[in-house]
Amino acid sequence: MGWIYWLGWMAFGAAFRTLFGLKIVGQENLITEGPVLVASNHQSFLDPPLIGNLYKTEMVYLARKTLFVGLGKWLYPRWNAIPVDQDRPDMGSLKTIIRKLKDGHRVLVFPEGERTPDGSIGNAAPGIGLVAIKSAAVIQPVRISGAREALPRGSGRIKFARITVTIGKPIRLTAAELKAPNGKDDYDHLAKRIMSAISEL
Repeated sequence: MGWIYWLGWMAFGAAFRTLFGLKIVGQENLITEGPVLVASNHQSFLDPPLIGNLYKTEMVYLARKTLFVGLGKWLYPRWNAIPVDQDRPDMGSLKTIIRKLKDGHRVLVFPEGERTPDGSIGNAAPGIGLVAIKSAAVIQPVRISGAREALPRGSGRIKFARITVTIGKPIRLTAAELKAPNGKDDYDHLAKRIMSAISEL
């Protein structure tokens, strides 16, 4: 673990435990070896380090490209963040994620694409289905609760709220599901399946 990543991991981990009483449910379901596509609902800016603290080794994140300015331009790559254009998603970002997974990395993706405005779980973009099929990685569904109350969308003020992270059973695609050719309907179906697994946690 690089020292800058480690420093952030330690600082966020300590804050989550002391300030938010972080509770982890389903730890036994966590896949810690090999490439894993971690799929989570998205409540807050706190979500990436929350998920990152589930693991004792590094993982890869996605971040809005607008964050890669000033200090962020230096810091986010050292936190293994990949810049993504939320307004105009392109195949370049998806190919980068797929390559990272095929290289054996663990990658965090928020299928909804943006933070929830009201706490509800939204629909997934079919891109998560494409990444899952093309990479053939194990999918780890995760659900975050309480992070929106701690730091809601549109607010820069942190509140003290209990945060729970629930880890679901991994989804392993069958040979039939991975068999080419696959199309948009297949990606969309898998995206809905992943979001359903998250919602049920």
